[in-house]
Amino acid sequence: MEKKDITPAEPVNTSAPEKRADGHLGQILVWGATLLVVGILLSILFRFNPAELLKGEEAPVVQQETGVELPILTNKKVDYALVRTVNLETILPEGVRHFAVKYTVEEGDSIFAIARKFDISPESILWANYDLLNDDPTYLNPGWRLTIPPTNGIYYKWKEGDTLEKVAEKFYADVDDIIRWPSNHMDITNPSTEGLEYVMIPDGYRELQPWIVPIAFSPRSGATRVIAGPGGCSAPAGGPMGSTAFIWPAINFSLSGFDFSSYHLAIDIAAGVGDPISASDNGTVIYSGWNSTGYGNLIVIDHNNGYETVYAHLSALYVGCGDSVYRGTVIGAAGNTGKSTGSHLHFEVRLNGGFVNPWSLFGY
Repeated sequence: MEKKDITPAEPVNTSAPEKRADGHLGQILVWGATLLVVGILLSILFRFNPAELLKGEEAPVVQQETGVELPILTNKKVDYALVRTVNLETILPEGVRHFAVKYTVEEGDSIFAIARKFDISPESILWANYDLLNDDPTYLNPGWRLTIPPTNGIYYKWKEGDTLEKVAEKFYADVDDIIRWPSNHMDITNPSTEGLEYVMIPDGYRELQPWIVPIAFSPRSGATRVIAGPGGCSAPAGGPMGSTAFIWPAINFSLSGFDFSSYHLAIDIAAGVGDPISASDNGTVIYSGWNSTGYGNLIVIDHNNGYETVYAHLSALYVGCGDSVYRGTVIGAAGNTGKSTGSHLHFEVRLNGGFVNPWSLFGY
């Protein structure tokens, strides 16, 4: 009997169709889930208008305990932005000063010249230096150190028991202006005066202490008696009366030579040859001409209220004896005539026969 080689048949894989079926089922489930998600997203997009989502809404506002309204920040994207570098110092315009400074008085200085240099009123300097000057602008000595306030007003030394309200009322000022002045270092939401030494009171005001002291009578007193010469005349009746608010008679606000003192009963004002000289107040010219006692070309004005003013060493005379003049009228030109060592204006004021310190009369 012939022997047959019988090779066992390969086993039939009955699980392959089952695996393929399982794979198809998985893919169907994945696609189904994907379609479901896409459908949900589409429903959201169709439910809300995309253009509305891009529009900015006003940020809601919350009320803080301080009463200051602050916006709530949002994460909304913007298409632009401003970029700036950090600078920890505040840049102030040139010339702006918020703090008091010290100034050393120089030869020939006056309160007017110093005030003009720092662009503040002479009164503000007097008020800030009352302990030194006692409201007397003539009491200046070279080398003295003056406190110069940063602005017009009162630079005030804080005292025990002071309050912002009391100080503001005393100096006719506004409390808010005091609080907001930078060098006072006050919190505008909760101002405190603790530790204050000095405080700036912007636009504060007080009356200056009286210091007008007429010099005692002397045989030289009285313009019509002292000054004799061809330029003199009697004042006609009915001339304009002075206001007693005298103005500075020259265009320069500084001295050049002597200040007022017991040995020099006038002030020597800096003035170049030909500089205009103005009447310090309303009045009548009672002298206009040459004087041989040292005054040179001279003008004297009677203000018809007890005051007389004297303008000496002039290079030119623009008014004649008997003329009516008014405050600010140009009456002559500065010069170097008579007993003089350089061009300037020698200016005197007399009251009822006595010499008066001119600094006491200027209305600034």
